[in-house]
Amino acid sequence: MHSYKCQSIDHILDKTELVVNIYPDMETDFRERYSNYLRSMKQRIYDTYLGYNELEDERKFVNQQAMKTPGRRGEIIKSEEIDKEFSRRYSEHQKSSELL
Repeated sequence: MHSYKCQSIDHILDKTELVVNIYPDMETDFRERYSNYLRSMKQRIYDTYLGYNELEDERKFVNQQAMKTPGRRGEIIKSEEIDKEFSRRYSEHQKSSELL
């Protein structure tokens, strides 16, 4: 019989930090490419139900993927970048509303 040893959360977090520290350039590159990809997505016009929901659909897909494989760095980064993109678009919308 095999005995399985449970890993502590601290051990898993240490590995995650190690991976992030080893590949900072790859993470930065991934964030930039994914951010550019998100900017190309269409999202419905605020305060109406007209238009596309590509960005919202991407958020749903990333959240579903994160539930299937929790703790993956890629899904964490994608979720952060989607939140940033929504914030950026909302800020732009607010600024354009103030100008009118």
